[in-house]
Amino acid sequence: MSTEGFWQHLYPSPAGNPADLPGPPYTDRFPVPVGDGLLLDLPLRTLPEGDHAVASIIINQASFVVVDRFADALAALGRGLAPDVVVGLPTLGLTLAPKVAERLGHAHYVPMGYSRKFWYDEALSEPVSSVTTPTQPKRLYLDPNLIPRLAGKRVVIVDDVVSRGTTVTAARRVLDRAGAATVGALAIMGQTERWKSVLDGLPVRTVFSTPLFERRGDGWWPVAPEPR
Repeated sequence: MSTEGFWQHLYPSPAGNPADLPGPPYTDRFPVPVGDGLLLDLPLRTLPEGDHAVASIIINQASFVVVDRFADALAALGRGLAPDVVVGLPTLGLTLAPKVAERLGHAHYVPMGYSRKFWYDEALSEPVSSVTTPTQPKRLYLDPNLIPRLAGKRVVIVDDVVSRGTTVTAARRVLDRAGAATVGALAIMGQTERWKSVLDGLPVRTVFSTPLFERRGDGWWPVAPEPR
């Protein structure tokens, strides 16, 4: 399924009430509320094993209207954490983090990356893997030149999606070594609930959450989360 048309438009929910969302079964999309009585359709992506799917958002392919809507929402969610610094995670968190930092009144932000520049220090890196690139091992790096922005500061981590919580955990370890105090994480979407046990104790604020879906004869159905 082509996703080119997704993430471009917000539309009013039925009768202006997000609670009136259509129920399962779902075919190729899942509507989510984004505030002010508006909805956004997310495509459903079948996982490699074939019997399950997740809702997807690729924020650097979204329209500026959608990106700005989520930057506003994340800044509002993060304001109460009173961060001194916003840290953006690669790759898609880097679309959001500078906008969130600007809305919080900051002069700059701190980007992390997967590309190792020759002056980087391996001690300021951590191995990571992601749901979307499970066969491509990577390392998360912090430029040592940015340590003065972080040392002794309250930081909030920004990403597009929190799924398993492993990238946020890796970033937190690197930031600890840089002398920063991670006070929370912000993401557009909490994808399933796998991340909650991994990031237990860290305030994580999301604009919306989406479940895991299972394939049935008539389409995709949400899977109820396991009791904690």
